[in-house]
Amino acid sequence: MEDIARGVRSFTAGTAVSRVMGLLRESVFAHLFGVGAATDAFNVAFRVPNLLRDLFAETALSAAFVPVLTAEKAKGKEAQNRLASNIFNVLFVVTGLVSIAGLFLAPYLAKLIAFGFGRVPGKIDLTAQLTAVLFPFLLFVSLGAWAMSYLNTERSFFLPSVAPAVFNLFSILFPLLTYGWYVSRGKEPIFGMAVGVLIGGLMQFLVQVPRLRRKGFRWSPVLSFRDPEFRRVMALFVPVAIGLAGTRINVLVNTILVTPLAEGSVSWLNYAFRIMHLPLGLFGIAVGTVALPSLSKLVLENDTAAVRSTLTDSLKMVLFLTVPTSALIAFLAVPVTRAIYERGHFTTADTLAVAGALILYALGIPFMSTLRNVAAVFYAYKDARTPMYASFCSIGLNLVLNATLMWVLGFMAFPLSTTLAAALNVGILYARLPRKVGGVEFGPLAAYAGRLAVASVAGGGAAWLGNRLIAGELGTSFLATVASVIVCGLIGLAVFYAFSRLLGLTETSDYLRRFLRR
Repeated sequence: MEDIARGVRSFTAGTAVSRVMGLLRESVFAHLFGVGAATDAFNVAFRVPNLLRDLFAETALSAAFVPVLTAEKAKGKEAQNRLASNIFNVLFVVTGLVSIAGLFLAPYLAKLIAFGFGRVPGKIDLTAQLTAVLFPFLLFVSLGAWAMSYLNTERSFFLPSVAPAVFNLFSILFPLLTYGWYVSRGKEPIFGMAVGVLIGGLMQFLVQVPRLRRKGFRWSPVLSFRDPEFRRVMALFVPVAIGLAGTRINVLVNTILVTPLAEGSVSWLNYAFRIMHLPLGLFGIAVGTVALPSLSKLVLENDTAAVRSTLTDSLKMVLFLTVPTSALIAFLAVPVTRAIYERGHFTTADTLAVAGALILYALGIPFMSTLRNVAAVFYAYKDARTPMYASFCSIGLNLVLNATLMWVLGFMAFPLSTTLAAALNVGILYARLPRKVGGVEFGPLAAYAGRLAVASVAGGGAAWLGNRLIAGELGTSFLATVASVIVCGLIGLAVFYAFSRLLGLTETSDYLRRFLRR
């Protein structure tokens, strides 16, 4: 497990840079555009290529590509590069064609997804125009995900994890530099954000190309749908994609359901989701991404005992990282939201709305994180069907909860249903684990998680109390809020550590040593 700890540390370091830059991007977005018709239109327009990105790239591509590429790597660099080139070429052609189709279908997609915007004149038209601009993002980000999968197979985690920082950099600079230009010409300045996202997506791929060369990748013009290894990738990819398609359809339906609600609902949820995605990306996705190549190798060696121990260690690790972090975010939701967003066109009322959604999202972070790690075992065994079926069950629960609760809780129903659906999903997969790796003891892991939760609530409560005292003395200015979040966050972590020691959580010290060790 030393190898996974080192990989997680490397991935987390790179992801930290990317996620902080991502929050800076959202802060700039909130400052320039606030919450309103334009931001709602942009978020819905960006949702379409983002959903397809999740379908063609990200989880689906990694889950299908890495296990097969790991096996090809054992045969030699030539076999590895042939498969990688074939996947690259197919991905380029397919996502390129989908991007072109999206340009022409943008008006129809906007009318379908954002029908609730019809009561605001021009809002659907703006959504359609932004959708057309943003669609080629799918091609660029898919190639970036392909590069990340190849480099992860080569045990290179830092650059792929930090590459999104380049995307965020262009997403920040371009709207800042062009805002005045658009306004002076009577054009909607949010188009500068759309173009910046497009350029950033391309740069996210290009920045990884030199490392690909150093790792020995050499492109070849092979394009074969009949290649046996390509078919093995597709045999994994299709069930994962179908499972994700259900999840993405769920997100799409949720977007449609949100649009008739109060103006700003789409933006409030998006702002909250971006904060939630910081610890999820730093820790949950990090552990799952690093564990997948290791689990694939152990499965290839038929070492079931090592698979079980690696899974248990990765689950304990991800809970250690996400449970206290989630508690701190939930207890400090208002000052965290205020520090990141509340300036320019973003108001105090917006802060309270986003913070409410953030609390409910934060409760789901540990479930979403463990889901990624448990699913990695099934993908390592080249079983994508079980995660697909579990995903369908969680999707059904999500849709039912949203459709019923939205009339009572408004937009707050959506983060709540997301958390409950993630809990159901990971529960189903965990129950199916014994069919893959034999007996898995749930009791010790549950006891560990329970003690972590108690220590985390103690730390979060201390942070909340500290923030109340500091806000009463210093007020809620930007500098005072930032200082309060930092100080109270450190206090919360110290209290968490003290309580974890009192509760006998020896893993706390163990994981700290492993992450700090060079």
